[in-house]
Amino acid sequence: MSDQKGRDTQRPSIIPRADHTVSRANISNNALKVLHRLHKGGFQSFLVGGCVRDLLLKHQPKDFDVATDASPEEVRKLFRNCRLIGRRFRLAHIHFGREIIEVATFRATHDELDDDDMRGQTDEGGRILRDNRYGELEDDVWRRDFTANALYYTLDGYSIWDFVGGFRDVEQRVLRVIGDPETRYREDPVRMLRAVRFAAKLDFSIDDPSEQPLWELGHLLADVPRARLYDEIIKMFLAGRAIESFRLLEHYRLLIHLFPALVEELEKDKDGQFRKLLLEGLATTDQRVREDKPVTTFFLFAVLLWAPIKTRFDRLHGGGMPPIPAMQRAVEEIVKAQQQRISVPRRTTIPMQEMLALQSRFNMRKGVRSLRFLHHPRFRAAYDFMLLRASCSDFDGEAAQWWTDIQLADEKAQREMAQVGGDGGSGKRKRKPRRRGGRKRSREQGAKE
Repeated sequence: MSDQKGRDTQRPSIIPRADHTVSRANISNNALKVLHRLHKGGFQSFLVGGCVRDLLLKHQPKDFDVATDASPEEVRKLFRNCRLIGRRFRLAHIHFGREIIEVATFRATHDELDDDDMRGQTDEGGRILRDNRYGELEDDVWRRDFTANALYYTLDGYSIWDFVGGFRDVEQRVLRVIGDPETRYREDPVRMLRAVRFAAKLDFSIDDPSEQPLWELGHLLADVPRARLYDEIIKMFLAGRAIESFRLLEHYRLLIHLFPALVEELEKDKDGQFRKLLLEGLATTDQRVREDKPVTTFFLFAVLLWAPIKTRFDRLHGGGMPPIPAMQRAVEEIVKAQQQRISVPRRTTIPMQEMLALQSRFNMRKGVRSLRFLHHPRFRAAYDFMLLRASCSDFDGEAAQWWTDIQLADEKAQREMAQVGGDGGSGKRKRKPRRRGGRKRSREQGAKE
């Protein structure tokens, strides 16, 4: 790969249609419309990034992104269905019903900004703070993070333009940082997580120069906005490759900078019970993604944080606190500590707390309350988590089977299993019958008095 300093004179390697497997039949019709209209308007336009990489790998891309030399305002003039977003760097979102094609103007590289240009700033560690300036196609290439993500597909001859050897790296399934890896990781530490995510998702190996700094620079993640880390964790663990992502994070010593309480418990987990539950939980998540079933962030974080939560719960409950308040307190304390690393939103933490607080109710298998529990809005999620615990000997297997059986039983059998008579399975209390004429007799008695 060419040195970054010589990029201004570098010419792209153009891969003609006969030498690559990208077909228009696999490209979104709306993305093709955007490319055609930009070209007709006199602008350069390319499909770029992950969509080109995925098409070469015969994967169906989730999104189709376009890069162009047209400014956002010029894009908006061409498309009535266009909305401009962003303040630091404006992007054009072109809406086609539920599909959005994102169009970005070529960006200049950071080192080409003037010293007094306030649009380009780095901190003492080299992390880019502000970096917003339009550039040329040759500049835009060097803004990409990995060579596999720096391929440009054009309708001009249906060819692929490759400036940095990305086409070869995709063929060889190698993930390689563009430029000096340590410098690029320092500019944006999230690139380390992206390296792990792409390596896991695509089953790519990371080349040696790009891999070496991963073991040493994990501490830089402390400077990344916590909300951005949350977004990256969700992308990493809900893409169907959660187990491999976890193993790579642990391998490169990045996990401790994201989930320190989890790492502490895993180090003390002599019998491997917590690790087994964690891996089985992630495997369940991967399976649901592959089957296109819904997955929830609160279940994922319950799996990731269960080890420290359970340890804290055992101490509180062992000290005399009732189980439900003990679990609520344990979740609150562990989540509060976790928020110092990753900003987990309330839409995730609240249902997680509700689900885990219900775990103690699975110990109650007799009486009306057990039947009412079946109708609780969080029962299904709590039940799934209980089964996960039971599979790792963290909950009684016989009790778990009882809760499975009672859901399959009819109403009469449910009452018998819970040793409840009458309509105990209805979940509603019976009202006492109202005495007819009671009000009338009272009035008559008052009149006599």
